[in-house]
Order: sequence, then structure tokens, then C-alpha cells
Amino acid sequence: MKLTPSRRLYGFGAILLVTLTICSRKLSSVGEPSFILPLAVAGIAYLFAIREFFSTPEFPHRVIVIGLVLAALWHVPFLLARPGLDDDIHRYVWDGRMQRLGYNPYFVVPSDPALAALHTPETRTLNNPDVPSPYPAGAQLFFRAVTAIHESIFAFKVAFVLCDLAIVLVLLDVLRSSRQGAHWVLAYAWNPLLATEVAGSGHIDIVGVLLLLVSAAALARRWRAVAAVAFGLAVAVKFLPIVLLPLYWKRVRIRDAALAAVVIGLLYLPFFNHGRIPTGSLGTYVQRFRFNDPMFATLERVVAPPLVIGLAVLVGFLTAIWLRSKAPEWSPDTFAWPMAASLLCAPVIYPWYLLWLLPFLRSASTVPIVIWTVSIIPTYYVWHLRAIGRPWFVPGWILLLEYGSVATAGAIIMFRRFTRQAVTRCSTD
Repeated sequence: MKLTPSRRLYGFGAILLVTLTICSRKLSSVGEPSFILPLAVAGIAYLFAIREFFSTPEFPHRVIVIGLVLAALWHVPFLLARPGLDDDIHRYVWDGRMQRLGYNPYFVVPSDPALAALHTPETRTLNNPDVPSPYPAGAQLFFRAVTAIHESIFAFKVAFVLCDLAIVLVLLDVLRSSRQGAHWVLAYAWNPLLATEVAGSGHIDIVGVLLLLVSAAALARRWRAVAAVAFGLAVAVKFLPIVLLPLYWKRVRIRDAALAAVVIGLLYLPFFNHGRIPTGSLGTYVQRFRFNDPMFATLERVVAPPLVIGLAVLVGFLTAIWLRSKAPEWSPDTFAWPMAASLLCAPVIYPWYLLWLLPFLRSASTVPIVIWTVSIIPTYYVWHLRAIGRPWFVPGWILLLEYGSVATAGAIIMFRRFTRQAVTRCSTD
């Protein structure tokens, strides 16, 4: 029997289904070998599937449908599994609950003894209880909206999975309108981080990813007001996409940008305190929180943390400006690389931060980022180290594996590009 590209893709999908289902049973013990090993195998199968996407221009429609059904199947056990006791989703429930009880989440400290009676079984184990919330206003209002429907971790996970589904639908429309192969939707839907960090642990980032993709799709269609407002809402969920601002220069009108600014201002209105915009524990985050940050750690030795944060934003801005000048028309690369460049200089790089990049990874130049979404998997081991009393620190061998893989992929791509250009010049001569 001949192994056609479609059959190979079915095989990789089956591997993903089996390994991720095994992984979902260990969601509450993130970092243990029984969690990381099947997840790593799933990541390798995903990379082989990406290779098929590049080598095959088009797949039959049924392959895409079956691929999406498989993705839905391995999301289910993660959706039903309980996340870790101190995962961020517990904070989401707390922040939404506080707003509905009339408190400002930017000033409420969960560990305050005066608030002990306001906790529920799902909020008593939230992480960093000694600081107020760091999440922007868009995220806060989303927390309030979900808890108004049902105050539970499961309600949040369902909401995040619905956002994931909406991204698939928007991405299919983008691929159709840009005349790209519909199979590239599987490059998004099959990434293992979606199962672990959206259906499993549940992270607010996926809401921002949906808004950013809507903005990018609207920008491609020249729906300038929609693009500007959706971009503003994405920034109001998390600040990372702010580095993409240069991509909107001269693509949206001044009045569209003003409308987006007004929308962001209105989101913060319920949280104003004596006319000032509160930031919660954002300053504490910059000064104290560190994870998987080799570039930031190096720069922090000679420069104050706020300045390094500014440098990370500047790197993202400059990357966006450079790509904007090289690609006057919309392309997914221009959205992926500025955020990736900024993240590389960030003080905290959790696996779920890479969710922001997933809808924009479908060209050869973004292969290093695709590899990064898999090479970051070993960092989960730090959760296991913490559970056995070891320091919250990413071992050097994991950093070497993670970033060495990305650097090697980038070097190979650059070498092939230069070689191809040299051959082209010789042929011309």
C-alpha cells in the first residue's frame, strides 16, 4: 500500500490523538515524565505534519475535515480534566467574582484575611495570592462576563474552547480569501499547546489571539474600523500585540485609531481610581517574575528591569517596522515575527505565550517559530522540580535544547536562502 501524503497525515493525526489523550490524564501533574514524554511525541508528530503541509500544495477536503474532527476529539479529555491547583484559571474565577461583588481586582489582595470568607474552593489555591491582579481591562471584563454565566473553572474552559473554535472558522475564511491551502488550518488546530493550554489549563491568551486574528483578517479586507477596534481589544486582553502597531500605520484611518483608543478607555472606565488608570500587580510582575528568560537575564545584569522591558517592546516595534517596509501587503509573517522577537527579550516566557503566534505560522520563514512551539515543551519540567522542592528555575540543558533548536532552524533557513540566491546569480551570469 502506497503511503500518500493524506495517509501519512492520518498517521500523524492518530499519533497526536493517542499521545495527547495519554497526556490529558496527567494534566494535574504537569512536568512529570508521564506528562512530558507523550506531549513531546505529539510535538514531533506535529512537526512531521507541518513538513507534509509544506511539501503538498493541496489536500482533499475530507482530509481537512477528518483532521479537525481529530483535533476536537483530543480536546475533549483535556476539557474534562482538572487543571493544576494553582493554574492561572483560578485567578480568573477570583477576579470575575470580585467584580460581581463590587470589588476592584486591581486593589484586592486574595490573601487578605478580611476577604477569606469570599473565597470558594476553586479560588483558595490561586497562585501569587499576595498581589492583586495584573490582567488588563479587556481580560477583566471577560472574567466578569463568564462568571456572570457560571462561576466555575469549567465555564472558563468552555469559553476558551469556543474561542479556539472561532479561530478555526476565521482562519478557514482567511485561507480561502487569500487562496492558500485549507490544510494550513491544521497547522494551527494540531499544535499540542492548544490542547494543554486552552482546553487543559485554560488561558486568557486565546481570547486575545481570536481578536488579533479578526483584526488581521479585517485589515486584509480593508475593513479599517473593524481592524483597529479588534486590535485595541486584543491589546486590552494582554499587552503583547502592542508591538504590531507599526503594521497598522497608513492602513487604518486616524478616526479608526481614535475609535480604538476610545474603546480601550471605556474598558478601563469601571476600574478608574481617583482619575488614574490602575495597573494592579503589573509592576511586581516586571520586578519579580522570571521564567525561561535567557536574553532578559543577561541584559538585566547591566540594565534595570523596566529598561529591559522597554527594550523588548522596542525590538518588537523595530521588527514590525522592518517587515512593514519589506512587505507592503498583508502577510501572516509580519504578525508572527514582531511578537516572537519581543517575547525572546521578555522576563517571562511561558508556553502559553506562544499561542499568540499560532494562527500566523504558515510560511517557510516562520519554521523557527513553529519549532519553538515544540522545543518549549521541556520547560514544563520546572513544574515537577517545584513540586519536589527544587528552585523555580529552568535548567541550562533545557534552555540549550529549546533555543538551540530555534537557532539551528534559523541558521539552516538562512544558509539555504543564501545558497539559492548564489545559484540564481550564477545561472544569470
